Amino acid sequence: QVQLVESGGGLVQAGGSLRLSCAASGSILMFNVMGWYRQAPGNERELVARIISGGSTEYASSVKGRFSISRDYAKNTVYLQMNSLKPEDTAVYYCNMHDATRGISIWGQGTQVTVSS
Repeated sequence: QVQLVESGGGLVQAGGSLRLSCAASGSILMFNVMGWYRQAPGNERELVARIISGGSTEYASSVKGRFSISRDYAKNTVYLQMNSLKPEDTAVYYCNMHDATRGISIWGQGTQVTVSS
């Protein structure tokens, strides 16, 4: 089974940028939807951004205009470019890939993003 490994998290000041990467151990062509979620302490996991197989993207209203999701099939990697970061963006960010045909959904282990004010 394909495994996902996130990287790129860290500590950044408000207004700064980070780029998260989600590298898959195998081909990601089978996955219809690839997305990034986040979970802050005491909160439920929420969708941040996702990209559909046709290339369309969706964003949470709180990150629209600041974050950008992209994918590289050659590298089996999905990215999340995060600009103009705010303290409220602080959370553990998780990568998810979903294959609707086979009903398979896999998660990475998460990467911590901390934005200081």
